[in-house]
Amino acid sequence: MTTLRQFLIEKEYHRIKLVYTKTNHFEVKAMLNGIEGNFIVDTGASNSCVGFDAVEKFNLFAQDSDVKAAGAGATDMLTQLSKRNTLQLGKWSKKSISLILFDLSHVNTALIAHQAEPVDGIIGADVLKKGKAIIDYEKKCLYLK
Repeated sequence: MTTLRQFLIEKEYHRIKLVYTKTNHFEVKAMLNGIEGNFIVDTGASNSCVGFDAVEKFNLFAQDSDVKAAGAGATDMLTQLSKRNTLQLGKWSKKSISLILFDLSHVNTALIAHQAEPVDGIIGADVLKKGKAIIDYEKKCLYLK
């Protein structure tokens, strides 16, 4: 019998290990513009995001945006947009990724309060959709094509 892993590898998916945190999130190490960071995988986030405090770390070019962000208990947050970024998770990579930039301090404050590590950003449904994502919750891994 073929396992899910074998089946997906045959279909040219890349397997990426996830870390299950104390806050019941999955986190992943990702390379953004060639620089490693820590990201939450959030299927409920419509867009992938990076915190304002990580803009310099990842060499992001920010443009003003009229869009207001909401989520994780905060609303009407000012945002910026960063286009043409390269994102790599494991051996999977995509160029021309757009990211929403906003204040993630409320997210990191909550993570730290639960003895979890702060994150640089969120991998959202936009990237997961581009990668035809499949999450194996039991094995704690993400498959991207």
